[in-house]
Amino acid sequence: MIRRILAFLLLAWLLGFAVFALTLPGPAGPRATDGIIVLTGGEGRIERGIMLLENDRAERMLVSGVNRTVRPVELAEQTGTDEELFACCIDLDQNSVDTRSNGEEAARWIARNDFRSVRLVTTDWHMPRARFEITRLVTSDIDILSDGVESEPDFMQLFLEYNKYLLRRIGVLIGV
Repeated sequence: MIRRILAFLLLAWLLGFAVFALTLPGPAGPRATDGIIVLTGGEGRIERGIMLLENDRAERMLVSGVNRTVRPVELAEQTGTDEELFACCIDLDQNSVDTRSNGEEAARWIARNDFRSVRLVTTDWHMPRARFEITRLVTSDIDILSDGVESEPDFMQLFLEYNKYLLRRIGVLIGV
């Protein structure tokens, strides 16, 4: 009996990994949202958010997880963006240090701005966990549009992220 349960759990875990790896989200369509949330840490994320903001896909953008020493003018220069866009429409979160704190800050930002819809921009393999962290902290009437920045993750990166995602979901289930 124990062997069957363990075999079933292993099979479920393997099938879950296959689904995780094969269903990574790509870029979202042109639909506009109230805000854009970009999680730092991966190539092309901030640039994608800025391009969407410049193309009027949202009113404001939050860049979450920015190094505490970075100033808006430096980020504008690094991304080749007009400083005025940063001054009017881009908020920097310099307190978040991981996906969990990104989710907490994003939820506060959504509430503070009274947004009903947001576009979440992060790397495709990071999207399930990032979306989970935000979704669990906002009300169910908030529409979150996943906008995955395409990447080419190797097996180990996908394997680690899948397990982080599962562990986080289990942690929330048991109250950790």
